[in-house]
Order: sequence, then structure tokens, then C-alpha cells
Amino acid sequence: MSEFEKSEWAEAEHANEFMENADIYILERKRLFSILRSFYRYFLINNELEGPVKVLDLGCGDGALTMELLKEDKQINTTLVDGSLEMLENARKNLKNYERMIFVHKTFQELLKSKLNDNDSLVDSFNLVVSSLAIHHIHFEEKKSLFQYIYNHLQPGGFFINIETIRAPTDELESWYRVLWSEWISENQEKLNTHKSFQHLPGQYKDNPDNNPDKLEDQLDALKSAGFSQVDCYYKYGIFSIYGGRK
Repeated sequence: MSEFEKSEWAEAEHANEFMENADIYILERKRLFSILRSFYRYFLINNELEGPVKVLDLGCGDGALTMELLKEDKQINTTLVDGSLEMLENARKNLKNYERMIFVHKTFQELLKSKLNDNDSLVDSFNLVVSSLAIHHIHFEEKKSLFQYIYNHLQPGGFFINIETIRAPTDELESWYRVLWSEWISENQEKLNTHKSFQHLPGQYKDNPDNNPDKLEDQLDALKSAGFSQVDCYYKYGIFSIYGGRK
């Protein structure tokens, strides 16, 4: 049994719970998405690439990131990868009205062991690789391998942007960031008038064996080591961040 199959993400119930409630407890989720769209407008649309932009969506979940990009560009050619069949099926349903979509059922570990283009219908180089709240599930050495994989599968001048949770540099900051997250959940639940409690999540997050967040600085260094330039953190709120780089 693989590490993914042992995790809660292999369970349909957990995947469905996330899809139903993510906007309630993921800190500033809508802002995170709006920053992604701004990035796309500035760096991809303004570059006037020939033909459709080729996107790789890693750990795609229900296709939320791709749906955000489609608000900016209906012509994108996207390959969506996820280890959860439940998530991938929801992505198919959500994107059923769009033609240029390829769905790949693979975990990150399986992806690293195989060639993405082992199916002739898959493109093997991309203008943009995106991911959201997925890469923190793998260990740091796997992250480094995945960053190298991403770099190798980007076209020259292509971009990688990752919406991700990180580990704070000190325990004291980690503790405050969890409080910050908890306060945001309370405020958001009030705005949305929802009574289901999610206050356990900030405390549970660190103790969950499925989560392997690493320090932001270490991940930025790993991107640089993989060959990326213009590496930076584009946004940060507590443990939630957006970072990336360019090939």
C-alpha cells in the first residue's frame, strides 16, 4: 500500500468534506485565487504566447485552480493530476464543458517514478505549473525531487506557482499562526452564517501525519537549487503562502 493510500485523502468522505467546506476554513482562499489570476494575467496573457497556454495542475483536487485560470483564459490546455480518484472525478464534472483538459490519476510519488508523457495524448512541457495545498503532504526530499521534475517539464521562460502551507521558523511563531488562523475561521464563519465548527483544524493541522510542511526559506532554496530564477514568496498570511519561480 502506497503512502497516499494510507492517507485520509484516499478516502472519498474526506475528499468530499474538503470540497464542501474549503472556502470556510482555508485562510483567505478567495484572495489566494485572485493573486493566482493576477499572476496569470501579468505573466502569461501579457507575454502573448503562440497557441494555447499549456498548464500542469498538480494535486488538482476538484479542479479549483484550473477553473480560476479559465476565468482569465478559456483557451488553456490543462493536464490535471491527482492521486485521489474521488477528487479527479469531481474535477472532470466541474470541467466537463471545456475541451482541452487531460486527467491523470497519479500520486506525486508515481509521477516522479514515471514519465508524464507515457501516454501519447499528454503534453510533456508546460508554460505554467500550478499547485494548491498538495505539496505539503510529501516529505522534503520528495519536494526537492518534485521541484526538479517541475523545472524539467517547464518550457524556457515558464513559471511555477504554488499556494501552500508552510512551517514557521520558530515554535512561538507557529503557535501564533495557528491562533491567527483560528481567529480568521471564526470571523469567516460569522460572515457566512455557518454553525459547523472548524476550530479544531489549526491545532490538528500540525499533528496530522499526512501533513509535512517545511519552512518557506528551505523551499525557496530548493527551487533555486532546481534551477529556478525569480524565486520569491508572492504572498503570506500566517502559514498560508504563495511562492514560485521561473525557468
